[in-house]
Amino acid sequence: MTHASQTAQSRRLHPQAGEETRTPARLLTAVVQYEALPADGEGEAVAANVATHVGFVERARAEGARFVLFPEFSLTGYELDALAAAASPSHPGPWLTDHDARLQPLQEACIRTGTTVVVGAPWREPDLTPRLASLVIGPDGTIRPVFKTHLHGAEGKLFVAGAGPGVITVDGWRIALAVCADAAHPSHAAAAADAQADVYAVSALYTHGEELRLGLHMGARSMDHRLFGLLANLGGETPLGTSCGLSGAWGPDGASMVQVKGVGTEIVMAELELSRLNHYR
Repeated sequence: MTHASQTAQSRRLHPQAGEETRTPARLLTAVVQYEALPADGEGEAVAANVATHVGFVERARAEGARFVLFPEFSLTGYELDALAAAASPSHPGPWLTDHDARLQPLQEACIRTGTTVVVGAPWREPDLTPRLASLVIGPDGTIRPVFKTHLHGAEGKLFVAGAGPGVITVDGWRIALAVCADAAHPSHAAAAADAQADVYAVSALYTHGEELRLGLHMGARSMDHRLFGLLANLGGETPLGTSCGLSGAWGPDGASMVQVKGVGTEIVMAELELSRLNHYR
């Protein structure tokens, strides 16, 4: 950890007399492991996935969650061939863009519930730059895309890489966003820590046989930088293989807090406590 990070964390966790600690004592989060309907050329599956996402957002909020994390490509599935076939800007198909009407039900759900939600999607910027994105939908309905930094395999032929973790604030908690292979690069989580993140939230696809890899990545990122870790894994069968499941949460000691049991669609709640961060920082 850099001296700058230590200093910033010291300021955050030990305020001056008369100041209030900016981070509330607890944040209840929901991690959704989701088996997406696969993208088709016309993009009709996107609307169906959005509708299912809305149901999970409402369920999570009914249980008290303020932040809901979905997997990589949760709105399309990991369907690179379908995305490549529909790559024409004049025929977006499963690609999403700013002001996309298909996202409106999710925006309305976030406004209605006061929840911050992260979903995974292929995204075109206004200048048509193709991105592999996590879309942050805020409680006011605004959409902020955060882009995958470390593209993997064939992704490099379809997308332009991002430039590090995006950090959002939910009820005073600072949450750094990562997409799948980002978590395999220690420098990505280090940048999140330097940005004073409290949580490292990963939208991913890990497949059968990568169970150990998933656990090591999340445990190490959380322990090394004294962060809570969240991971939402794409579920079910994918073009890369069967999901290994294991979506869940990790503590700042690197230990698993809670994980789903199966490999299909499941939701798990994780309560993050500031006292645990204070203990390890």
